[in-house]
Amino acid sequence: MTNDSRKLLVVEDDPGLQTQLKWCFEGYDVIIASDRETALSELEKHRPPVVTLDLGLPPDADGTSEGFQTLEDILTRAPATKVIVVTGNNDRAHALQAVGMGAYDFFYKPIDAELLGFIVNRAYRLREIEEENLRLHVSGGDSPLEGVLTGAPEMLKVCRTVEKVAPADATVLVLGESGTGKELVARSVHSLSGRSDARFVAINCAAIPENLLESELFGYEKGAFTGAGKQTPGKFELANGGTLFLDEVGDMPLPLQAKLLRFLQERTIERVGGRQEIPVDVRVICATHKDLPQLARDNDFREDLYYRISEISIRIPPLREREGDALLLARLFLEKFSKQMGKTQHRFSKDSLAAIEAYPWPGNVRELENRVKRAVIMAEHKQISVSDLELGGAGVDDVRTFNLREIREQVERQAIVRAMGHVGGKISQASELLGVSRPTMYDLIKKYNLK
Repeated sequence: MTNDSRKLLVVEDDPGLQTQLKWCFEGYDVIIASDRETALSELEKHRPPVVTLDLGLPPDADGTSEGFQTLEDILTRAPATKVIVVTGNNDRAHALQAVGMGAYDFFYKPIDAELLGFIVNRAYRLREIEEENLRLHVSGGDSPLEGVLTGAPEMLKVCRTVEKVAPADATVLVLGESGTGKELVARSVHSLSGRSDARFVAINCAAIPENLLESELFGYEKGAFTGAGKQTPGKFELANGGTLFLDEVGDMPLPLQAKLLRFLQERTIERVGGRQEIPVDVRVICATHKDLPQLARDNDFREDLYYRISEISIRIPPLREREGDALLLARLFLEKFSKQMGKTQHRFSKDSLAAIEAYPWPGNVRELENRVKRAVIMAEHKQISVSDLELGGAGVDDVRTFNLREIREQVERQAIVRAMGHVGGKISQASELLGVSRPTMYDLIKKYNLK
């Protein structure tokens, strides 16, 4: 979306500030409203993704009651709208109350065009990602990677790799931590391949006891063992013409690894208790969260099999490395579970959004989905809080700020600490690395209390 096509609703009764805000956003389609009635009318007419709202509106220009009512009305009619509240200098209580009601962010007067522009642009970017991924979510099968929703460059690179790999019919190894979506990627490889009309058969090698896994994979003949009352095909035969997905292949016992290697070389199988070689046309996709090269060095995984199954490897980054995806997926899960449970007015508080963004998500997307589902079930109010998500104190001390001054200071302090570490604390050498004079270096050390 170009700036020229972006609609921004400015709700402000002061003519001087109206002009100033129009000047701040001259590259946007700015719509002005000076009271609640006009604001709601313009909202219905233009559906702007982002709104800036002054809390002091007539007839309560000296108070905030009309502004808060306008905020509530906007969020009721268009819950996805990003409302940025503009309030008086140091009016922190009202700003926090607005955010608690569902405002995206707040900004203090007097207007700082650069900082307000940063907040508005960030709100637009988030809304655009939400709309695009919602479109993909709704379109279902029309999405080339069905079920894979992302805005992160790291995951988009994975998607492009899948699109290239899928038609090649090569054996694929999907790597990634538990809960990152390895099976979704495997299904995408299948759906984009020439085998998409045939079956996709999945089996978790870690979930089935060793003595049963062989018969599950290769099938068995009647009488092969106690209880084998009839001839039964295994997963390889069931997937004939299609794709077999071996999840957690790193947990496969060594004897079965040898049988898998033989299949990949010969493209034939033998059922348990049988002697007949059965040709099977199957594409194999494997996945694991384990370090297979290290397992091979420890003689727990066949090295020749590792090279066989990793003709093409696809690594899925953990959620903590996918910038912006935690918030994006959290909102989609919230919408999904809210609709399922008839709680369509649920939304995240600002603190919960910050906690989601800062939390490292060791369980990745699966953990995020489970926490959001629990929060929707347990929440007693429309707003999902940090406590509803059970994220309080759970590695979220580094909650990110939107204040540009604080961001600059954080980066500056980190650069000084890094430079001092590289030169063993020698101030003259650190100042050279940073490109500043020694007096400036002393001032910075004093400023950040770096002894």
